[in-house]
Amino acid sequence: MTTRPAPTTHADPAENQKGTRMTMPIKKPGKWLTGAAALTLATLTLSSCGSLNESSSDATGGPCKDVKAGSVKPDALKGVTVKVGSKEFDEQLILGQLTVKMMCAAGATVVDRTNTKGSTQTRKKLQDGVTDVVWEYTGTGWINYLGHDKPITDSQKQYEAVKKEDLAKNKLVWGPLAPFNNTYAFATTDEFAKKNNLKTHSDMAAYIKKNPSSTVCVESEFAARPDGYPGFKKKYGITGGKLKSLGTGVVYTQLDKGNCDFGEIFTTDGRLAALGLTVLDDDKAYFPLYNGVAVTREDYNKKHPEMLKVLAPLAKVLTTDTMTNLNKKKSADGEDPAKIAEDFLKQKGFLK
Repeated sequence: MTTRPAPTTHADPAENQKGTRMTMPIKKPGKWLTGAAALTLATLTLSSCGSLNESSSDATGGPCKDVKAGSVKPDALKGVTVKVGSKEFDEQLILGQLTVKMMCAAGATVVDRTNTKGSTQTRKKLQDGVTDVVWEYTGTGWINYLGHDKPITDSQKQYEAVKKEDLAKNKLVWGPLAPFNNTYAFATTDEFAKKNNLKTHSDMAAYIKKNPSSTVCVESEFAARPDGYPGFKKKYGITGGKLKSLGTGVVYTQLDKGNCDFGEIFTTDGRLAALGLTVLDDDKAYFPLYNGVAVTREDYNKKHPEMLKVLAPLAKVLTTDTMTNLNKKKSADGEDPAKIAEDFLKQKGFLK
């Protein structure tokens, strides 16, 4: 499911933010290509000599300044250096700062190496030891990194498959699964959904059948890709509707203005909450899953298994609604990711 899944989104179905987070995944012959959900092929292959910002500290200075542990055990990572990485779109910046603050609260010496351009370079830095932990997406791991053609439609089974294979092939350890899913979906305005009792993609298909002049807006590339709207129409039996092909990021504003009845979106995009859009459930599981997971190296995990353990309670509370609202604070409200992270962690009791 802003190079989600997602979808978003994703991914990570996208990394070109356009004010929020994402563009679309590009499809290689026979394959989905994502990027977090989250991504264009150009973005995936971008290289970067370093992160766009870097700072380091012990548990009292730099990114750890004024961080006080709440429910986090304050000496869980005492004496441990943790280099935190992330990709450069909004959701990833927030996930990176959530990780930085959690590591600080656990007493680690933290190096902030978030904000790296592209999935490829972010993963390479993790494998090379430039960073020690990054957040990835199950769909990105399964399809982009491990090269599978077909996604697994059950989130737990998809996670277990990625976790097992990436460890065996690449010595990367996938931590606890977060419930949020940054993938693709269609949405409509809250008012339109309520008026017409629209909750699922099947409801959307039924509405279009009764109202063949309905307008469906998608990004231009998604309109033509077999695994984009053509495949979606086939899966849900859609034969009517007027298709509008729009530029990246325009679908959200056109939905909001009432110029589209339905629009293709990423499920954790901050504009959903900002504009009052209802995401329809993918009840036939057409789109890949892009659940978020913190990932580290096997050698690092053997030395410091407590690092992923510190992040486990955080992963549990990161639902799709939660990530959408956190993304809104950055993409729509312009808040700093570090502040967003600290405020959220205090609200949840992880920090004081």
